[in-house]
Amino acid sequence: MRVILVDDDTLVTMSLKTILEADGEIQVVGTGNDGSDAIRLFEELKPDVVLMDIQMKEMDGLTASEQIMKKDNNAKILLLTTFSDDEYIVKSLSVGAKGYILKQDFEGIIPAIHAVMKGQSVFCGEIVNKIPKLMSNSEQTDWSEFDISEKEMEIIELVSRGLSNKEIANTLCLSEGTVRNYLSIILEKLELRDRTQLVVFYLSKKRPG
Repeated sequence: MRVILVDDDTLVTMSLKTILEADGEIQVVGTGNDGSDAIRLFEELKPDVVLMDIQMKEMDGLTASEQIMKKDNNAKILLLTTFSDDEYIVKSLSVGAKGYILKQDFEGIIPAIHAVMKGQSVFCGEIVNKIPKLMSNSEQTDWSEFDISEKEMEIIELVSRGLSNKEIANTLCLSEGTVRNYLSIILEKLELRDRTQLVVFYLSKKRPG
């Protein structure tokens, strides 16, 4: 797995590079100091995953992420920060980053990279707990424009509450196979990859109260 690492703190970059390359499946193919480096390295090296700090002096990681995603909406970007700032959380979700984790969670960085590589979205526990409140300030979505049926809407709401396929099936008197089929159709309609993205999308469109 080819990864580029971008952070304006050289000591952090060296430490993270050592940690990542201790994992036999990860190869750090390039390092940079700011967002412009990230964009250049992404275009030159076509990495599998971009691991990037948010706060950098010249161009920050959020701006770089947005520009990278415009060039390639399949880019897998994992953002790092030293604190779970609410504004950064919302912005990272809106620009399409696949993860937002805290630098001090050293043990979680490698698993997070592997998860992002598989197409999953990754947010550390402290951040996940904030997402519903932060994202509930958006205006109501007209779900009909996504061709979402009433039954599909029920399933989306239950997924957002953290219910498993089995629990959703029991709640709606459906089989697990039927729930899986519904979820596949929902993800395809909304052009999302997994349940995490579905929850984030739903919460971002939900009116408060």
